[in-house]
Amino acid sequence: MRNSERLTEEAPPPSGGVQSVDRAISVLEILARRGEAGVSEVAAELAVHKSTAFRLLETLEDRSLVEQTADRGKYRLGFGVVRLAGAVSARLDVVQQGHAPCEQLADTVGETVNLAVLREHYAVNIDQVRGRATVTTHNWVGQLTPLHATSSGKVLLAALTPAEREAAYAAGGLDAYTPATLVEVPVLDEHLADVRQRGYAVTVEEYEIGLNAVAAPVRGADGSVVAAVSASGPAYRCPEERLHEIAPAVVATGEEISRRLGYFAP
Repeated sequence: MRNSERLTEEAPPPSGGVQSVDRAISVLEILARRGEAGVSEVAAELAVHKSTAFRLLETLEDRSLVEQTADRGKYRLGFGVVRLAGAVSARLDVVQQGHAPCEQLADTVGETVNLAVLREHYAVNIDQVRGRATVTTHNWVGQLTPLHATSSGKVLLAALTPAEREAAYAAGGLDAYTPATLVEVPVLDEHLADVRQRGYAVTVEEYEIGLNAVAAPVRGADGSVVAAVSASGPAYRCPEERLHEIAPAVVATGEEISRRLGYFAP
């Protein structure tokens, strides 16, 4: 077999669309590294004709991902990049500002504390602090969990509009993970109304048998719910009545993280 045939079978060349995307990302990386660059410089680094480099820059400029400098001879990253990075940076800010309050909450209640954010139709845990108890829950960081069956997920669901909740139900489904999981939309919607009214959510063996949790919202500077903070533990140590007892501490932690993110309650 000739080398050219082997290369074609193992790694087919990218299609025109994929190649254009790859080159556009490369342009952004070039500008991030160099600070600014002209068409000729970009073309040289990409090993393409100047007209190709110009079209790439022009397209990126139309989306505000790059902009021309004052003399219009060079290009640099535009503020559109900041908008795209906003979702990630917001999550990083939640972790940065939330870790210390979560440590304090874990020390106060003695249970595992998690921070979770909404990702499509899941709640994804982005930080965790283990409590001092000997028996603790496993590491949830990075795991996607169902919205309707977890305390953090319920907090995030409760903050959505009715149309957004309906879309989340349709996308994620309302699977029954245990006999206690709420899977009927009217029942779940009524439950979420209670969550909004009292300011926190509880789950009693709804995602895993033997695991209970309570969660409260974390708000960004504009008042929107950007995350949920939860405390969870084994059912024998955290029966439902105890969840309601520690709920004020969880709510206070959510309020403290919100304050650190720039939110001031009216």
